[in-house]
Amino acid sequence: MSLLQYIGKLYSLDTLDTRFTSFKTPPTSIDPGRGPPRADRSDGNGSQKQLNGASPPRWRTVEFAVYGLVFLVVVPWMFYTVYDLSQPWNPDFSKFEPLLSPGWIPGRKVDNSDSQYASFRNNVPSLFLVMALQHFLRRLFDTTFPASRMASNRAYEVMPNGPGSPLDPEYLKADIRLNQRITFDFIFGLLFLVALHGFSAPKVLVILYVNYVLATKLKRQYVPTATWVFNIGILFANELAQGYPYATIANSLPPWGLSGDEKSTHWSSYLDKYGGLIPRWEILFNVTVLRLISFNFDYIWSRNMSSNSSPLEKKQLDPTNLSERDRVDLPAKAQDYSFRNYLAYALYSPLYLAGPILTFNDYVSQQRYKPKSISWNRTIFYGIRFLLALLAMEVMVHFIYVVAISKAQPAWEIYTPFQLSMLGYFNLHHIWLKLLLPWRFFRLWALTDGVDPPENVVRCMSDNYSAFGFWRGWHRSFNRWIIRYIYIPLGGSGGPATRGRWGALRGVVNLFVAFSFVAMWHDIQLRLLVWGWLISLFVLPEVVAAFLFPKQKWQNRKEAYRVICGVGGVGNILMMMAANLVGFAVGLDGLQGLVFLAAACGALFTGVQVMFELRQQELRQGINMKC
Repeated sequence: MSLLQYIGKLYSLDTLDTRFTSFKTPPTSIDPGRGPPRADRSDGNGSQKQLNGASPPRWRTVEFAVYGLVFLVVVPWMFYTVYDLSQPWNPDFSKFEPLLSPGWIPGRKVDNSDSQYASFRNNVPSLFLVMALQHFLRRLFDTTFPASRMASNRAYEVMPNGPGSPLDPEYLKADIRLNQRITFDFIFGLLFLVALHGFSAPKVLVILYVNYVLATKLKRQYVPTATWVFNIGILFANELAQGYPYATIANSLPPWGLSGDEKSTHWSSYLDKYGGLIPRWEILFNVTVLRLISFNFDYIWSRNMSSNSSPLEKKQLDPTNLSERDRVDLPAKAQDYSFRNYLAYALYSPLYLAGPILTFNDYVSQQRYKPKSISWNRTIFYGIRFLLALLAMEVMVHFIYVVAISKAQPAWEIYTPFQLSMLGYFNLHHIWLKLLLPWRFFRLWALTDGVDPPENVVRCMSDNYSAFGFWRGWHRSFNRWIIRYIYIPLGGSGGPATRGRWGALRGVVNLFVAFSFVAMWHDIQLRLLVWGWLISLFVLPEVVAAFLFPKQKWQNRKEAYRVICGVGGVGNILMMMAANLVGFAVGLDGLQGLVFLAAACGALFTGVQVMFELRQQELRQGINMKC
């Protein structure tokens, strides 16, 4: 295998996530290096017949040769600019130098001043050890409690027609696998929870129990409202009560009101001291809230379906090889919605801390039948991609100190508009990488454990020209969760409820509701709520442009339409750049600012055209990622 073939295999979409190549169809064992079958074919004369609306390739044209020259000049210049600002000759170096730490690259210090990334970076070896321990214990459990023992006296309805049906060996084998895996997940999840949160673990379990009772004991029509009220209330309560310290609880309940001298020696203070590896459990609980809501709605939707026949039989599907859409949409068996399975799902250790988000139906389906998308070949290449991303971040924080510069509150007036924009640009890249790395690590952990959750980050931050596309591809599992449990139930996905003028208005309102929840989920702060509303407004220019320049009216002028879309893409990116410049409290006044703005527009137009061509290349391969 040549180096180029190896790189192509490593960075193929099929290695990243097979959902991009088989969302509606079952995954296959496609070689990640070759990718999915091409959607273009040649006719008898050898000319290429394009499908999926893709245009002929432009990579070898004069236009893209010019774009290549722009990339060769501009991209190194961008990196050199922020590298130069990170050197001792920067007038503000004395301000941000105290924020730097000794690095492992000779002659370089490391910018480890971002507390969120530092908490992950400092614990990467420990996380790999925990991952190895979990795999070892699962194999030990499977050896100690083999499938034959787990199958004894198991009251599972293995056929859709009820317990009186003859036992099908394949169904029975799948149920045994589900029971064996979830039993381990349940036990290890409880131990993992205690290790993480110590004596705060019972607080988490109480919340989980109350949510389960709401789903299973209330009348069906009251469950949706109760679910939303309870879980949004928990978000507020966790924030306001700061995790419910035992000392506060004891002090508020007579006759245990404590005096100042008693507080330090009381049992409640003793419990608070042993909060596990992560005492502030409430910070990470927001991800668990999404799983609680997923379970409740998957459960009540399963009850709304007819029990006369199995959905698998209706659609004539092979349960051993379901597509992701079928795994998410098809309900689990009635007995699968048990409290044990619910706890195993909510506390599933590889995804507990940060996700990605997996629905309950999908989790149960993958525990019953191992997804065919998982192979050691794909998983190893995915792990190599994670390590390369980690290396890229390490190189960045050793040579580019943008976070430390921003935190040091330097004299912004000494920087040029280009330098300011590059500081903002690489700050965004730091944010992108510091979130990508934990998400990919925990997904790698799940893949090695036999579970395939969605990939959270599907495009590089610099490969986005559309506001809609960016939000579809950023924190993708959360975006799809929002669509399934908020946007579609509100009617925002289309259909009669969103047609006409009032339907369009309702769609906008649904967008505001969805982003309001996104803001509250991140943190209970007014500024984030306002941010969520502004994000809803941020996509309006793109909506207006699509209305003024509908694609179907430009079918005979595709090149002109491509240029117009390129200008629109530049406008979208400039809005994000302007937001960062405003964040630095610097305007674009004077001739220097105008020259920079003109040059930036040209460079961004080049980048947008390359982004267009990358997506056309995907269409030629039969892939439409919609972002």
